[in-house]
Amino acid sequence: MLDCLEETVQMLAQEGCDGAEPMACDEGSPAHQEMQAKQPKSRAPQLGASRQTRRSRLLTLLLLGAYGLHRPRDLRSYSGDALGLLAGRKRAYGYWSLERFLTILACGDAAESFTTTLGRWTTQLWQEVEGESSDYYVDGHHKPVYSQRLVPRGLIGRTGKILGCRGLMLLHDHQGHPRLVLTGRGDWHVMDGLQELVSRYEHITAEPLDRRIVVDREGMGAAFLKKLKEEGRAVVTLLRSNQYQGVESFSDVGAFAPLTFNSHGLITREVAPARFDLTLPEEAGDSLAVQVALIRDLRACPAHLCSLAGESDLEGAQDQGQAHQSEPLSTPTRLIPIITTDPAPLDAVALAQSYIHRWAAQENVIKDYLLPLGLDINHGFAKTPVVHSEVEKKRETFQKHLETFKKWMTSAQAKCHQAISSKEKLIERIKEDEQQYHILQSYQDNLDGNSENYIRYYHKLQKKMDALSIQQEKRKIRLQKISQQMIDHQENYKRHAQKQCDLSRSLEDLARNERTMYELNNRKDHVMTVFKVALANLAMWTRDRYFPDIYENATWERLAPFFRLPGIVRSNQHTVEVELRPFNDRQYNRDLHLLCQRVNQKQPHLPDGRLLSFSVASCSRPILDLQQRRIA
Repeated sequence: MLDCLEETVQMLAQEGCDGAEPMACDEGSPAHQEMQAKQPKSRAPQLGASRQTRRSRLLTLLLLGAYGLHRPRDLRSYSGDALGLLAGRKRAYGYWSLERFLTILACGDAAESFTTTLGRWTTQLWQEVEGESSDYYVDGHHKPVYSQRLVPRGLIGRTGKILGCRGLMLLHDHQGHPRLVLTGRGDWHVMDGLQELVSRYEHITAEPLDRRIVVDREGMGAAFLKKLKEEGRAVVTLLRSNQYQGVESFSDVGAFAPLTFNSHGLITREVAPARFDLTLPEEAGDSLAVQVALIRDLRACPAHLCSLAGESDLEGAQDQGQAHQSEPLSTPTRLIPIITTDPAPLDAVALAQSYIHRWAAQENVIKDYLLPLGLDINHGFAKTPVVHSEVEKKRETFQKHLETFKKWMTSAQAKCHQAISSKEKLIERIKEDEQQYHILQSYQDNLDGNSENYIRYYHKLQKKMDALSIQQEKRKIRLQKISQQMIDHQENYKRHAQKQCDLSRSLEDLARNERTMYELNNRKDHVMTVFKVALANLAMWTRDRYFPDIYENATWERLAPFFRLPGIVRSNQHTVEVELRPFNDRQYNRDLHLLCQRVNQKQPHLPDGRLLSFSVASCSRPILDLQQRRIA
């Protein structure tokens, strides 16, 4: 790993970082002050150090976490000799020079180059122990950034708060080894980060990732899963509780088989194969068919456990690998549906165990290795103003509503004018009909009553007058309706105008109260994150290769005392002998002797070709005065 990093830094040194974009350094830092005083403003800072010096600084940055130092500034209080000895110096580097070196690396393309180097190195390191059918685990991690500026926010899992943070996306293999890490904004979603992380890993290894990807329920998006399935990727995730009602929501539910047992041999969880149709919200009537490992948690059903209590432990052990058809339970049980887009034949027990293994392979590794090594420590707080995405969404919504209400107001105004015109025409026609009615009435009054055609003319005029009366009544009713429509259109016009005023006022308030959003420059932080992930892999590799078998699942807290053990180093032209000081614990000393024995059996060599050997110093026990008298 160090050789690969050194080659990358050598390449950056040859390029001189001339093509790199100058990075805004943290104000008040030594690197910032020196670059302002000495470096030209038109050029990025140069590495300007020999190859041995760069190698020593890289080794110091890589091993900071092994000795409880999380950032270069912690070197101000460091008084040990280990970092200096491992870096080939009498004393460790100071804070000023190491911080400047880290800043110069971040100014160049070291973050991207180190990410590629990490992916290649971890692939070669764990290629021998990787199984054929193992899965990859992807999850996001947020580390808070406490800043007076407004930075993108995210959910901090351990506290449940939404704070300004940096977003990390990690890829682990089935054994829990962290393969790759990417750093992004605090509002980086898992569904976006998963695609970028997998694509980056495929580009680094130059091989397609044809294994299943296990992700938390945050990756539960129907359109997202459909897109990955079309790309040929198999994803395993957890169905959200608001997407199903019970067992009846699933189809083709098979027989339940035992999954886990308690200390008394009783079944606590059972699993059955099933199918489920995920509704695609973007496409009406379309769905995505997925396979399900439907886990039924019986710990929430005491009656069922009591019914099984009569069975012997031996019978329970014999039935562990056999499927059984459970009886319907009267008490509701908790369901845990694990879904996969893998089209291969489903093994419900294997799928459930694969997802449950996510806690051991990823969550516990983050907690037991990466966090103790300082994964949550931030490096570099340089910021650049960016568009506030949430405010921009609100502004776009307000603008859209403003245009909509403007159209509605124009339409209401046009309808009101049309109603006024119709009312005027109707009033004119009513007046004309009234005049016609009066003319007919006058004709009727002037008829000669003695005429033989009086009755016929009278009824004819009366019929016309009755028709005009009926028409007048209809037009008066229509006139009332038009008047009411005019009132409604005017009210709509006023309401839409008021909405426009409110939206305009909201836009003004949004612009007045808007805070500038700043995006963190993550290059320096990502360089240190790569070092911490590399150190975690190095510790796991050392544990698996040299430590006794009882340390198979040992965490960093348990391994750290061995790595920080003092001793004496004696070297010559062919060998380097390390004599370690023993512990004050007998069990630890027995493990230390076995560790030294296993290291010496494998005969490791340093990069310069010298043989490395370990031994434990003999501890001299003081003889008490009473014991000395008895011996005499």
